[in-house]
Amino acid sequence: MPEEMMDHEVKPIHGGNYTRGHEQSAPNFRVRLQDPAEYTEFASGWGAAFINITVTFPLNKTIFRQQLHGIRIEDAIRQLQKDGVLNIYRGLLPPLIQKTASMAIMFGTYDKYLKFFKREASALPLVIQQSSAAVLAGCTEAALLPFERVQVLLQHRHYDKYFTNTLHAFKELSPHGIREYYRGLTAVLMRNGPSNAIFFTLRNPIKEVLPETESYVGDVARHFFSGAVLGAMISTMAYPINVVKTRMQIHIGGDFLSFKTIFWTIFHERKRSWRKMFRGVHLNYTRSLLSWGIINATYEMLKEFLTNEPGDK
Repeated sequence: MPEEMMDHEVKPIHGGNYTRGHEQSAPNFRVRLQDPAEYTEFASGWGAAFINITVTFPLNKTIFRQQLHGIRIEDAIRQLQKDGVLNIYRGLLPPLIQKTASMAIMFGTYDKYLKFFKREASALPLVIQQSSAAVLAGCTEAALLPFERVQVLLQHRHYDKYFTNTLHAFKELSPHGIREYYRGLTAVLMRNGPSNAIFFTLRNPIKEVLPETESYVGDVARHFFSGAVLGAMISTMAYPINVVKTRMQIHIGGDFLSFKTIFWTIFHERKRSWRKMFRGVHLNYTRSLLSWGIINATYEMLKEFLTNEPGDK
């Protein structure tokens, strides 16, 4: 939670020309710290992601196995069962840190960038302002890529015997240089920017076409439906990008192959079948319906709780 806004009085200091009986009036300087309301979008995004990650992590891990190996859902579940119940939440910490911070940055910086465009480029159509702010927010999110990178390694069964935990994985990557932490950056930028632009420009229009409701629960349901529909659509469109990103990030050391090279390698491995490139998309679609419904609805609930104002823009 943001710190309380505090005012600190700065007491005037009188110089040598101070005369008894003639107090010099000094301006009442007050240092005003940042208003906590400035961080409401960040806090609401963080809270929404925390709730979502803890609920959907096992489903995410199943999808990850399908993306990496191109196997059916039954085989992915069988792998997880073989790994053991205690390993189901192995690798939770990196996505918990990365996703909570990422959602905080996504919603928070989008709000800041949008305010900037409204102030400095008010002549632009609103949809252009929203799209530009969303793309910039997506690029800002990419700063947290090292956590996503480590998550991929910890979820791969091959590295179970090499990495004991998140911190250990970070340490093992360090000899390879800072660039190793950002392996797959191109794919992440290709995913984040357009995805954010679609989400922020369409989430309110979709909500507005839904039937009006007078109840609080009904309003939350509208937010959930809007986020769910968008999340499912966006994640399906970006699915092949995530397949390539996962393959890029599963390697440690060696050459940094381009997105194009990795894509065609996977495409040929899967016998040039687009259906196989989308293997796992059905579970991913279901996961995204749930995840983005939760994120959008809880974000709005938290923002309204923190500010007594609706959170949508």
